[in-house]
Amino acid sequence: MTNTLLSSPLQGFTDFRFRNAFQKYFGGIDTFYSPYIRLNGKLAIKGSYERDILPENNSTLTVIPQIITNDAEEFLFVAKYVKELGYDELNWNLGCPYPMVAKSGMGSGLIRNFSQIDHILDRAHQETNIIVSMKMRMGYDEPTEILDVFPVLEKYPIKNIAIHARIGKQLYKGCVDLDSFQRCLDHSKQKIYYNGDITSVEKFRELKERFPAIDHWMIGRGLIADPFLPSMIKADTTEYPKNRFEIFREFHDTIYSEYDAYLSGPTPIKMKMLGFWEYFSTSFPDPQKTLKKIKKAGNSKNYEAAVAEIFRGLL
Repeated sequence: MTNTLLSSPLQGFTDFRFRNAFQKYFGGIDTFYSPYIRLNGKLAIKGSYERDILPENNSTLTVIPQIITNDAEEFLFVAKYVKELGYDELNWNLGCPYPMVAKSGMGSGLIRNFSQIDHILDRAHQETNIIVSMKMRMGYDEPTEILDVFPVLEKYPIKNIAIHARIGKQLYKGCVDLDSFQRCLDHSKQKIYYNGDITSVEKFRELKERFPAIDHWMIGRGLIADPFLPSMIKADTTEYPKNRFEIFREFHDTIYSEYDAYLSGPTPIKMKMLGFWEYFSTSFPDPQKTLKKIKKAGNSKNYEAAVAEIFRGLL
């Protein structure tokens, strides 16, 4: 069985700049999902969301736009918008665990609102020809909450449901709940994708053995922490390329240059790259020491020196 690998969207990380550089230097991802579009009650697309999914910014990638909303009018507006850009599919986020999102009744906070889910899906399928796919947690408070949503979802020709094997209130803490994920497989007739804690080739092999019927695998934080992971899964190897850190350095320099040109002022680029290094550092020989060097770099000159020092001896 062929394994299809998908990039799970991470807000603030996996925009088109990252995606293009990732594809150039590492590969292994079949389809990228864009970070979600959020409208905040106004039927207008922010420029940053628009740039992220413009076809000219994703010319070498297969990308599926994503929306987060609990409002049918917003869903229909974005569905029409992405269709005009040439996309046939819109992914609906019912998985975001962050409290501000969930408490406003979106993301994983929408899972228990069956009537609103039904209403939005009904209008989407009645009033548009967009293909709908979904990304979900198994619930917000309990992993059984999703089971009560399945009868609603069965009414519609949903393309697939990517399920992160956690509940919303966990955020990204604790272990994935594989028994509850299996219960999802047992109770749903939909096409299910797996998402959650694919952090190594060994971990992927364990999950593949546990869930042999799954052939679509979504990788989120593990892809940022170790960008070689998807291609290594595809090759079924635990061996890194001999020039591993040389490739990584070129990738880093590309995204650093892209974000430095886009973000104005020293603080935004510092915070952007620090966010990446909180993941990147875990793939380096001394993660804590590596991250400490980045944190201490107060300006661009010091940051570049810190990066050079981190790679010294690895290339």
